[in-house]
Amino acid sequence: MRRQGWPRYIVALLITGMVSAGSVIAEEKTVYTAEEVSTLLKRLEESENRISEFEEKLNRIEENQLKLEANDQNIVEFISAEEPTPVPGADEHEAGGSFDELLAETEKRWEEQLKVNKDLEKAIKGSVQPGGKDVTMKLSGRIHADYWAFPGDSPGTNAFETGDSTNDPDDRIGFRRLRFGVGGNIWENMGYKIEMEFAGGNDVEFRDAYLSFKHLPFFQDVVIGNQKRPYGLDHLNSSRYNVFMERPFIIESFNQDARRLGIQSYGVSDDQAYNWRFGVFNARLVQDEGLYISDHYQSEIAGRLAHTWWYDECSDGRGYAHFGIAGTAVHPDGSTGGDAPNNLGRDQNEARFRHRPEARSTNRWLDTGRIAGAQWYELLGLESVVNVGPTQLVGEYQYMWLQNEAGINPDMNFHGGYVYLSYFLTGEHIPWDRESGTLGRVKPFENFFLVDRCSGGTGGGWGAWQVAVRYSYADLTDETVFGGVGESITFGLNWHWNPHARMQFNYIYGEITDRNVTDVNALTFTGGDYHIIGTRFMVDF
Repeated sequence: MRRQGWPRYIVALLITGMVSAGSVIAEEKTVYTAEEVSTLLKRLEESENRISEFEEKLNRIEENQLKLEANDQNIVEFISAEEPTPVPGADEHEAGGSFDELLAETEKRWEEQLKVNKDLEKAIKGSVQPGGKDVTMKLSGRIHADYWAFPGDSPGTNAFETGDSTNDPDDRIGFRRLRFGVGGNIWENMGYKIEMEFAGGNDVEFRDAYLSFKHLPFFQDVVIGNQKRPYGLDHLNSSRYNVFMERPFIIESFNQDARRLGIQSYGVSDDQAYNWRFGVFNARLVQDEGLYISDHYQSEIAGRLAHTWWYDECSDGRGYAHFGIAGTAVHPDGSTGGDAPNNLGRDQNEARFRHRPEARSTNRWLDTGRIAGAQWYELLGLESVVNVGPTQLVGEYQYMWLQNEAGINPDMNFHGGYVYLSYFLTGEHIPWDRESGTLGRVKPFENFFLVDRCSGGTGGGWGAWQVAVRYSYADLTDETVFGGVGESITFGLNWHWNPHARMQFNYIYGEITDRNVTDVNALTFTGGDYHIIGTRFMVDF
């Protein structure tokens, strides 16, 4: 509806009011000072400006109203043209009334959404935010809750675990991993990450803790801080994606906990067929100490070259094949000091290789101890992956040469490897990250859920089901060192509820030989066999 000149009436009314006010003032006081005249003129000017602004607003309102009326008419005509001829006697204004109601309802919802947006914006302002406008931040975490049972054991494995051949290992329930971290970018050419591990109770440790430079000439990305050393595919894979609950003997023995302080370069070819890592590290594990104190750096140089020599683009990576080679050279301390807290660095010889029974136990059942006189050791690792649809075959082999100081210990060699086969009963596949040469996140065809149907009964999705079997071997006994020879076979079942949550079940049968342990009863044991059952519930974000 158009206005009929009513702004002019408002202006006339305002002017009449001012004139009347002026008459009253004139009656009370007919003589004005210069200051009073100036004030009155100023007020009059302000009033005129307000009237002008008011008229402009009214004009804009009138124009918008005309546009709305035109749009309404076009919509009504469009609806009338699309609808069939109404039945005689029907309400001719029914369509128009329905549109008005719809428009009113839409405006109401729009206002409600604006209010929600304002409330959300207010809430976000009080939340955690990056420290600067050019800094990004992403929270991450993982929860791995475990149950481990030891239903079958022998006197030898009892001695390895408890120190008493008559006392068998206790079952355990607890958190294997309880991590929370934050990472992101600093401007366009730098990054950062810090991740804390809370599964140790009061003994909180850090895991990834580094800063990085990106897109550098030749080096591409350079990371400085605590990070994974570049050997052992099963260690380079995230624990979020690995097929089995615990890592194989040889992988953990030669690279305990994987991460070390160092500087490392990461690169990938343009076609993503090749990727590489190389860097220098301190061989000491300092995640629970925070620093390294010694004049002997126990330095290490390591690298890895990986080649994805087949990747099926047509199936979005359901088929691929990978080969990798890795190596390291380490200059350890060579001393044999104890593990007292004040013996950091010196007397903390890092020529020591050990692992649990591919399950969570208190002690390491394979253990060389600190090898006295160790001057250098070198490692060569080979790795291969072949994936065809739901089936995956993976294997690794590592060999170590260790040189000792003359007159203390002879030179010695250790080696081992593993192979596993996995298969998805529900048809999914394990993705492959070509930039890093590691396993990716499994995405079920259908997530697990269970709900009541409106029509009665229940309905749901089954998630993804995967079965796997692994054979593992490690020989840590040579010359004067009796770290033990371990063999095991593990059967695994993975139930993926969704891409970020799953349940794992492992049954492990293993045997250890060529060990040399004396228990509290003065009995010496060289080996034993065992049966272990493990279950894990895990989520990550």
